[in-house]
Amino acid sequence: MAPQATHPPFTTALLAGGIAGTTVDLSLFPLDTLKTRLQSHAGFFASGGFRGIYRGVGSAVVGSAPGAAFFFCTYEGIKGFLSSSRLDDADLIHGKTPAEHMLAASLGEVVACAVRVPTEVVKQRAQAGMHGGSSAAALNAILAQRQTHGLAGVWRELYRGWGITVMREVPFTVIQFPLWEAGVVEVSAGESALYGSVSGAVAAGITTPLDVLKTRVMLSREKEKVFTVLRDLLKSHGIQPFFAGIGPRIMWISAGGAIFLGSYQWAVNALQGNII
Repeated sequence: MAPQATHPPFTTALLAGGIAGTTVDLSLFPLDTLKTRLQSHAGFFASGGFRGIYRGVGSAVVGSAPGAAFFFCTYEGIKGFLSSSRLDDADLIHGKTPAEHMLAASLGEVVACAVRVPTEVVKQRAQAGMHGGSSAAALNAILAQRQTHGLAGVWRELYRGWGITVMREVPFTVIQFPLWEAGVVEVSAGESALYGSVSGAVAAGITTPLDVLKTRVMLSREKEKVFTVLRDLLKSHGIQPFFAGIGPRIMWISAGGAIFLGSYQWAVNALQGNII
């Protein structure tokens, strides 16, 4: 029998989210590295090519669990709050509340970005071969700016690309989670993985241009505004660079959606004592 579609409690969402985030980021890290290098201004081979595909993994290890846990705690909490105020739960049971899922997922992404953006900045710089390809060296280079720019400068550098990351994540999750929720009324982990894979692939393809902009902003030597990067890319290369790395991104997030949402559902089911 498949588990019932109930809102998991805070502790369950916290632990299951942490497990899901760590599982997907570590298992698919090489594809993420290749995607980052394809989108880098320096070019694929200049950024490392196929060498050192686990550069930056230390940052992913540190940020994966808390980022995903923050997301799912917020997502499940907001979703539960919104559904509890409804008089007719029939719509919720039959997956007819996409607006609630969109709002809950969007707020979840904003909260998760508090952890995700600094770790992403450090990770992508290591992936692209900057600072010797070391997460520790990339982080130390940012922290060293305290001497010249103060704590505010360090903060700005760690959160460089915050705006474009949120601009990427919110449309992505607004597409992915209603599609996923439409199928997970009563599901096993395997079914959740299938829905997560399909919804992730669709969302990944649509949001690739935003992902390219995010990568360019985070990897730029000097801080640049998103619209400056957008204008320069269009002026110099047209529309083509905005779809750089779309193949690895769709493969990575399609597989990642399966692992992320499948492992999340597995952990929720296991923690709640359901048969999976």
